[in-house]
Amino acid sequence: MFGKVRQQAGGMMFGGSVLFLVLMLFAEFLYPGYSTSQQHISELGIGPFPSDLLFNAAVFLLGAFGLVSALLLYRGQEDRLFCAVLAVAGVGSMGVGLFPMDQPAPHAISATLAFGGAAVVAILSYRIIGRTLGAIGALLGAVSLVAIALFVTDHPLGLGGGGMERMILYPSLLWLLSMGAMLMRDGEVTAPVR
Repeated sequence: MFGKVRQQAGGMMFGGSVLFLVLMLFAEFLYPGYSTSQQHISELGIGPFPSDLLFNAAVFLLGAFGLVSALLLYRGQEDRLFCAVLAVAGVGSMGVGLFPMDQPAPHAISATLAFGGAAVVAILSYRIIGRTLGAIGALLGAVSLVAIALFVTDHPLGLGGGGMERMILYPSLLWLLSMGAMLMRDGEVTAPVR
């Protein structure tokens, strides 16, 4: 039973990450003159239609899928600290979708929970998938945390504000996607294809 719960939670993580990435890219493509290096990710949420709708829906759904994953893992008696941080990151992401950038205070709080939470989720992932693979998550989470520090102190290293923000997002997002895929395979052992 617990293997099934892990597979369901992994499917939610994987599906939410893929959905977010695809919809965010569509929002960027449909936003006239949008610069990924110079404009913040959240500017997509206040941009012209349909970019705003796509981005806000994407980030809200990413958070909702993350929250459901946390609840499933918690119900499956997985590590409580990991589940709590995943839930906080999910709620933060949902908040980014509900409170776009033109609502500065709730948006900033939500973005902090989402970005910081996702980085810590990657670092704590060893508690769910073991130390060997968890070391990769820890490395990617650390990259996100360093990028947060550089972003907050206005040191974009030539990437621009939007580029540095993506250095916060992409390592954690890619790890959520990868971890989701690993959890979906939990309990399934197949011979290698030759």
